[in-house]
Amino acid sequence: MENLISLVNKIQRACTALGDHGEASALPTLWDSLPAIAVVGGQSSGKSSVLESIVGKDFLPRGSGIVTRRPLVLQLHKSDEGSREYAEFLHLPRKRITDFAAVRKEIQDETDRETGQTKQISSVPIHLSIYSPNVVNLTLIDLPGLTKVAVEGQPDSVVQDIENMVRSYIEKPNCIILAVSPANQDLATSDAIKISREVDPIGERTFGVLTKIDLMDKGTDAVDMLEGKSYRLKFPWIGVVNRSQADINKNVDMIAARRTEREYFANTPEYKHLAQRMGSEHLAKMLSKHLETVIKSRIPGIQSLINKTIAELETELSCLGKPIAADAGGKLYTIMEICRLFDQNYREHLDGVRPGGDKVYNVFDNQLPAALKRLQFDKQLSMENIRKLITEADGYQPHLIAPEQGYHRLIESTLITIRGPAEASVDAIHSILKDLVHKAISETPELKQYPALRVEVGNAAIESLDRMREQSKKVTLQLVDMECCYLTVDFFRKLPQDVDKGGNPTQSIFDRYNDSYLRRIGTTVLSYVNMVCASLHHSIPKSIVYCQVREAKRSLLDFFYTELGKLEQKRLSALLNEDPAIMERRSALAKRLELYRSAQADIDTVAWSK
Repeated sequence: MENLISLVNKIQRACTALGDHGEASALPTLWDSLPAIAVVGGQSSGKSSVLESIVGKDFLPRGSGIVTRRPLVLQLHKSDEGSREYAEFLHLPRKRITDFAAVRKEIQDETDRETGQTKQISSVPIHLSIYSPNVVNLTLIDLPGLTKVAVEGQPDSVVQDIENMVRSYIEKPNCIILAVSPANQDLATSDAIKISREVDPIGERTFGVLTKIDLMDKGTDAVDMLEGKSYRLKFPWIGVVNRSQADINKNVDMIAARRTEREYFANTPEYKHLAQRMGSEHLAKMLSKHLETVIKSRIPGIQSLINKTIAELETELSCLGKPIAADAGGKLYTIMEICRLFDQNYREHLDGVRPGGDKVYNVFDNQLPAALKRLQFDKQLSMENIRKLITEADGYQPHLIAPEQGYHRLIESTLITIRGPAEASVDAIHSILKDLVHKAISETPELKQYPALRVEVGNAAIESLDRMREQSKKVTLQLVDMECCYLTVDFFRKLPQDVDKGGNPTQSIFDRYNDSYLRRIGTTVLSYVNMVCASLHHSIPKSIVYCQVREAKRSLLDFFYTELGKLEQKRLSALLNEDPAIMERRSALAKRLELYRSAQADIDTVAWSK
């Protein structure tokens, strides 16, 4: 069972070393889940003397006013009989102190290092471990004494600040409260009982300690208080008799003081019947046993909390990304790897793994056919325009059989209008591909980590798409121009002739400019243009996909990669400049994860009784 307290001691030390003091923060805290005993009392309540009696050593700072200005996490370790007593501070690793006067001085000095010599208080704890054959395995947190008046050199807020600090410890459900009150004062005015009652109204985790029993007025005693008649708690009250100021001045040995305390309770008639559960030795043993019991009951919950928090910390760290490499090669690799992830996300959008690529097909299946259908050929194929173009194409020599030049001009002037829908399709696909770039960037967490790189990758991708659009526009419009340059001869060969229809082939040349003849030409041209539209409806998408979609999948960042290889380390570093808040958060998360993994390993190695 003793190794349970050692386990919690070890985890508490790790918490302090890695910045987890149980204070409110944006990070998960392990400190709050660990069972602990907080020593609470007003100034001059004898709190320090109780702690020294439990330890058996003079080691705490003494004086008037607020002496304890930082929480002191006091971890007691029982060593083998006859072994030497020594103390160790967490902030002075591997330094064993055997002179306990030096321990007192180091507590004062370490307090001043944190708070300055202005008598301010701090919630950052000091960790002190004491190894002695005269102690039980126990951990106590000595909190600043509650006061009603600020002393010289302290702000008026210090009274409330101390109360808030004490309350922040004892309000936690895993905290055992050791409420120290002097017996020569009315319990109703006890600072320790008052604040303990606020956070533990039924007294189920409060231990009451009465000091200065030997200093009560003649004719009075503390029997009613010790028997719980004045104020009842779940656990019995314990009385202690500390050394007097005269004993302290004479350097009376603490072991001798314990013996005097035992004799006082055994020989004082009022307390004889309570002697077996009185004194600092009994207090230490009872607290140790109770702390072990509480720790044992809390271990499964602590394990569950640790495992859950480790998973959460690992997930958030993964989202924040890895720290930046120091060398140029490492930086270049990091940038290339991030770009690869972006490129993969982008291709997945086009391939349908992620949404968005379907919009490309919508352009070809709906927008392009609708645009072609909306083309108005009435102007080009009006009777006036047909007569004008046919006549102009004939020149001084009217056509003999069929007005081929007229056909050419009519068809070309009509087909040229298809360039509009073709160009609009190229632009529509370009807009979709640009939107997918922004989506892929937002879905690449690593790019959020580096704002400068995110901007560069986005600009490089858009520039590539712009180049692809120009090439696609050139090729797609050439498809329309090709249809204008060369007509499909078979279409005209298959047209019915006048003779086949019983017409008169010797019809007058001038009759060929009548409305009926011109309408036939218009109908023929419209039929041919519709055939070309149907063909371009299939070839324009092929051209666009080849020049834009396919190239975007294959070489979106190729130009960026080429330029990247030419950059100096300074420029590479600039691309990987992180948001300072992210860097700070990653560092804090890494430390906290280290704490939880260490605690997990420590708990796994401890075997406790079921």
